Amino acid sequence: MSDDPIRLATIGRIVRGRWRLLLLLAVVGALVGYGASALLPPRYTTSASVLLPGAWGERELLTQVAIANSSVVFDRAAATLGRPGIGGGELRERVSAEAAEGNIIEISATADTPERAQRLADQVAEQFVTFAGQTTGAGTDPEAATRPEALGRLVAQTSRRITELADATDPGRTVESVQTRTELAKLRTALQEAVDTLERADPAAGEADMVVMGPAARPTGEAPPTRTQLVGAGALLFLVLAVIGHLTAARAGRRPRTAPEVAAALGSVPLGSVDVPGERPARQGRAGDPRARLRRLLGVDTRWDVPAPRPSGDEASRRVRYRRLCARLRERLPAPRRLLALVPDGDETARRAAARLVAEAGGDPLLRVVGVSVARPVVPDRDEESGALVVLSAGSRTTGELAGIAEACADAEHEVVGVVLAGAVRARPPRSAGRSTAGTGPTAGTGPTAATGPTLAIGDDATGGAR
Repeated sequence: MSDDPIRLATIGRIVRGRWRLLLLLAVVGALVGYGASALLPPRYTTSASVLLPGAWGERELLTQVAIANSSVVFDRAAATLGRPGIGGGELRERVSAEAAEGNIIEISATADTPERAQRLADQVAEQFVTFAGQTTGAGTDPEAATRPEALGRLVAQTSRRITELADATDPGRTVESVQTRTELAKLRTALQEAVDTLERADPAAGEADMVVMGPAARPTGEAPPTRTQLVGAGALLFLVLAVIGHLTAARAGRRPRTAPEVAAALGSVPLGSVDVPGERPARQGRAGDPRARLRRLLGVDTRWDVPAPRPSGDEASRRVRYRRLCARLRERLPAPRRLLALVPDGDETARRAAARLVAEAGGDPLLRVVGVSVARPVVPDRDEESGALVVLSAGSRTTGELAGIAEACADAEHEVVGVVLAGAVRARPPRSAGRSTAGTGPTAGTGPTAATGPTLAIGDDATGGAR
């Protein structure tokens, strides 16, 4: 995989090439999510609303929220519920209060059943209203509750006394009497204003009591994350991680794809590339390796980042490629000699290309196909063969694996005389006998050689020459 930005086409190739593995991982992720939902008990959440009538500032609302979240409220609610093993500390984890719009405090409660969540929210709201009323002094001191009434009676008595004094004064006969009546009227007015100011300054007099706006609604569904959400999240998480893993592995283990890159990793020169009609690998019987069958079942026996086979020319053009490559190989050899055609294990395309190359060489040079393991490469010692020709598919091996094959050749005293890249192509359907060229005779189209014999006369004008 190149260093180009990741595109949707790349994700599509991963899905097409590894859809069985991705499906299996998604099922595993769903099972993990289901197991997590079984370990986590169901939770239900509801809330009760407490209305604060009157004008409240932002800081005052925050103070009431702090009171609602205080340990005193939770301890009283726990004692009222009377459930063993549940205290104020545990309720703090299940209950929370926050200020909402319109001077409303929302008290949310979470429990394992809808009934318990509803009862818990109602009890905490009730205890909050009671405790908040006690902190403001309402109903806590009997004497304080009677003080406004006593003050009102005292003001009424004082006002009547002022009226009596004003009546007892000689009305309008002397200047002193007029001044006295005026001063008494001013005194009565000032007294009434003072009482009004005192009432406005009393927070308990200007604000009504807090009100619980009805019981909490009984929840009808589980609080997130639900079992369905956990199952879906597990499947999606495993699927995304699998795709990211494929992309990371492809970028970390970038493989040479062009002939110069492969030849440079092997310390040799590129001789060209040949085409091999794509075929499905042969299915192994039941006696095969179980791991190989599992890899084939999951679709991981082939690389997902290998480009799809491109359209190919006819058999004649492919044969021209092989003949030109054999000609280049003979030009590089000082004298006819034997060579090893090394094919990495598991590279079916390269193996078929090497077999075709041996047939087209016709013994000049004489090639012997040898499979080599990329994990522990071992090349036969130098006996009759005095060189090695490496045949492999483009992008099938890493640089380190190619370097290991080159070291194995050097250890066996074999010179890597060249590199041949084999590419899988989509073969064209064979022509029908009715369309065969005139002059081919009655045996035309009966075999590859007979069908392509006259076509080879075009020589260098054939399309698809060796690259």
